[in-house]
Amino acid sequence: MAGIWLCVSHPLSKYLLLAGGGCLIVLGLTPVTSRCLSCSHRENTQKQTLICFLRVRGIFQACDTEKCLCFPLRRSGQFAIVKKCREKSTGLEYAAKFIKKRQSPASRRGVCREEIEREVSILRQVLHPNVITLHDVFENRTDVVLILELVSGGELFDFLAQKESLSEEEATSFIKQILEGVNYLHAKKIAHFDLKPENIMLLDKNIPIPHIKLIDFGLAHEIEDGVEFKNIFGTPEFVAPEIVNYEPLGLEADMWSIGVITYILLSGASPFLGDTKQETLANITAVSYDFDEEFFSQTSELAKDFIRKLLVKETRKRLTIQEALRHPWIMPVDSQQALMRRESVVNLENFKKQYVRRRWKLSFSIVSLCNHLTRSLMKKMHPRRNEDLFIKTGHRSHWPGKTTRQDWLKRNCESDTEEDIAKRKVLHPRRRSSTS
Repeated sequence: MAGIWLCVSHPLSKYLLLAGGGCLIVLGLTPVTSRCLSCSHRENTQKQTLICFLRVRGIFQACDTEKCLCFPLRRSGQFAIVKKCREKSTGLEYAAKFIKKRQSPASRRGVCREEIEREVSILRQVLHPNVITLHDVFENRTDVVLILELVSGGELFDFLAQKESLSEEEATSFIKQILEGVNYLHAKKIAHFDLKPENIMLLDKNIPIPHIKLIDFGLAHEIEDGVEFKNIFGTPEFVAPEIVNYEPLGLEADMWSIGVITYILLSGASPFLGDTKQETLANITAVSYDFDEEFFSQTSELAKDFIRKLLVKETRKRLTIQEALRHPWIMPVDSQQALMRRESVVNLENFKKQYVRRRWKLSFSIVSLCNHLTRSLMKKMHPRRNEDLFIKTGHRSHWPGKTTRQDWLKRNCESDTEEDIAKRKVLHPRRRSSTS
């Protein structure tokens, strides 16, 4: 199959698959180039001819080091790192997200091609002030590189932790921006599926009310009418009950996550977080939460009502994005509601305490992941010393797309205790902290 092939359009409507899954590289394509091709290749005195159907799913340019310069690491994930880069021709700065490609179907390291293409496809469809913008896409042997809008203001929760006071009126200005970004996505039938504080960034933090940007569309999906979609993914603390129960998913899952984010923002406490991931999931499926007076003594009833109508197990009864935008806590209908919102304050004292704990746990998770990768590398280098070098670890940020619910529970709900939560009749009390 190696060599240069001469390809011309062919009128046949049927197509042949290349034996052995061969790959034909065609230059000069555009996204609309999809047709039958008659391809011929001559090697010495022999000539090979085949007919194939070419379908262009997407085009990634080869990485060009002459176009941009990359700078030190900014953010990292399980299979992606983000660096700041500068376009040489314009001097403009962007964020370069390097997504590690899965090298073989059997491997669990890296992201499969289909998932990367889905993320790129969704990012190419969106253009909104509250959603990160895709500038370009490149590819090399090991990574697909997304060149994204540079969002340099840090995370929303980092910004709030530096404030001395915060009224609910100010808080709703941030929640409303989140809602407007999600409203844009939902209008296009796109569900984010990974809304959490770490994915809510600020464009510039040096203004009174910074501009919010929703980032990380690695789990986002287009929801098709009449097509059932199920998956087990996301960050346990923020996932909706239908994800935990492996039920059909839709746009409603994002609304649950917004309810959890709002609860944490107003109080510093996390509504469903338990001592283990199993406890967290059990609390979610039971919708076991309350408004503890210790944390919500100065919270308005409007704010509590907003949260109650989002944290609803039945998806049909949960607020839609349009209903959330019209809720009186977001859009007061009279001066009394506006005054109530203005005079109610966020529990910043507890928020800051839990923020410090949250950052510590996040740092610990990153260190644990680094240690795990180091052990994996050592395992390859010293295969006979496995028993001495390695210990079992259950840390994972996201669930693989094809993982069963039982596998996920086993892999993601491991804890230091061997007691099975399924055998407990009473749910464990929730910790008043939030962690990814």
